[in-house]
Amino acid sequence: MPSITVKLYSVLFKFFLKRKLQALLESHTRNPYGVVSRPDEAVAAANPCFSDDGVATKDLHIDPATSLSVRIFLPDSAIISGKSVPDLRVRVPMSRSLKKVSGNGVVYGGYSPDKNGRNCRKLPVILQFHGGGWWGIGWRRKSRYPAAFDDGVKVLNWLGKQANLAECDRSWANGRVGGGIGGEDGGRRQIVDGFGASMVEPWLAAHADPSRCVLLGASCGANIANCVARYAVEAGNRLDPVRVVAQVLMYPFFIGSIPTPSEIKLCNSYLYDKSMSLLAWKLFLPEDNLNLDHPAGNPFKPVTEVPLKLMPPTLTVVAEHDWMRDRAILYSEELRKAKIDAPLLDYKDTIHEFATLDALLKTPEAQACSEDIAIWVKKYISLRGHEFSY
Repeated sequence: MPSITVKLYSVLFKFFLKRKLQALLESHTRNPYGVVSRPDEAVAAANPCFSDDGVATKDLHIDPATSLSVRIFLPDSAIISGKSVPDLRVRVPMSRSLKKVSGNGVVYGGYSPDKNGRNCRKLPVILQFHGGGWWGIGWRRKSRYPAAFDDGVKVLNWLGKQANLAECDRSWANGRVGGGIGGEDGGRRQIVDGFGASMVEPWLAAHADPSRCVLLGASCGANIANCVARYAVEAGNRLDPVRVVAQVLMYPFFIGSIPTPSEIKLCNSYLYDKSMSLLAWKLFLPEDNLNLDHPAGNPFKPVTEVPLKLMPPTLTVVAEHDWMRDRAILYSEELRKAKIDAPLLDYKDTIHEFATLDALLKTPEAQACSEDIAIWVKKYISLRGHEFSY
C-alpha cells in the first residue's frame, strides 16, 4: 500500500482539484467555447544559463496566432569541451538575462552556442507533454478538444521547420545558397521573420538531432503523445528530418464506455479517482453528451486508422493503485501482438503520477521509474558505439 504521506497528499490533492474542476465546469457553462485563463498557475522561471544542476532552460512562443509555447531544456553534456562548462554554469536572474548596451539596444545574456559549432554536441530530442487532467495543459489557455492534440502536432511540425531552417542557415553561411556570405557589411546572412527577428532557434540548430526524437507523455500528456505518434506515422517523409524513434506513455489518461476490472475496483483510488476524471473529460470533450469512447480517451477508437504495426516502439508505465491502469495494459498488449517493442513497467504500491508529481519525485519508486525509462530509451537514441554517452 502507498505510504501515509502519499495517502494524506492524495486527500488534499483531490479536495483542491475537485473544487477547481467544478469551478471550471461552471465557467464553461457560461462560456460555451471552453476557453478560460488560469491566473493561479505557478510556473518556474526559465534560466538560460547552465545552473548547478547542469541544465539551461529557455521559453519560446512558437505560434503567433495563439499563446502556444515550449520550454527547451539543454543539458551541459551538449558542450563537447568539459573545461568550458564551469564558465557557462552561472545563474542569471531573468531581469539580467537581457543585458543593456549602448543606446537603446540589448544583448542576450544567456548561453549562446559557438557560431562555428566546434564545441557543440548533437543530442537526441525528447518532446515531453505534461499532464494536468486536461484543465492544466498549459501550452495555451485551456481549450476543449482538439486544441491540446493540435498543439502537440504543431510542436512536432515546428521542430521539423527549425531543422530545415537551420540547414538553410548553414548553407548560406557556407556560400552554398544565395551567395553565402551576404550583405554589404560582410555579415553572415540570417533567416528572419516579418519583424526582423531570427527564426532559427540557436540551441536547436547547434545541439538538436531531430532524427532521434522521442515522445514522452504523462497522464493526459500520454494521450497527446500517442496521438502525435500516429500523426508522425501518417506524415512519413513530410516530417523530414524529424523521425520519431520511440514513445513513452506514463500512466495514460485512457478511458472507455465498457469498464475494465481496475476501473470498477479502483474507482475511488488515490489522486485522480473516477468521478474527478469524468469531470475533467466533461471539461475537455466538445460534445454535450459525454462520450467515453471518444478518440481522445479510448486508444482503441483512434482518430486516424494507423495500423498498430506501424507505431513506434512504445514503453508504457502503470501504477498499481491507478484506476486507469487496465486500459493502458491492454493497449500495450495489443502493440506487442502487432510485433512492436512495447514493454510494460508496472510499479507496486504506486499511484497515478507517482513519478512526475513534485511531491513524489524523490521516492524510491519515482527514481527507479526514471532510471528504467532512461535505460529503455537509450536503445533508440544512442549512436552506435555511444550507448552509454548520456
